[in-house]
Amino acid sequence: MQLTEITYRDAVPVDGYGPGFFRVAGRVIEGPALVTLTRASNWGGLDDLAALLALEGQVDVLFLGMGADIAHAPAAFRQALEAVGIGVEVMSSPAACRTYNVLASEGRRVAAALLPV
Repeated sequence: MQLTEITYRDAVPVDGYGPGFFRVAGRVIEGPALVTLTRASNWGGLDDLAALLALEGQVDVLFLGMGADIAHAPAAFRQALEAVGIGVEVMSSPAACRTYNVLASEGRRVAAALLPV
């Protein structure tokens, strides 16, 4: 098997995660995190829809990491994002981190909203 190193030209990568935290571009974020190609910050969780709606026009797809397991996003949450043109892909947070990293390395317009594992 041939392995290819992923490089991030201008993107902020998710370096790791653990119980209650994410490490993004070498910085630890306690609790839920919002990661875009240019920055990472604390996020208020599913109740903080405004932070995600502010990504309108900057992001095509949001990977919503629901923690250790996959769970459904609230219908109103998904509908509000899709109404402004942001697609929502719901998965576990580990899968969301990996998927975000791959697509960010390709320069895609993606973001990840992550609940801790």
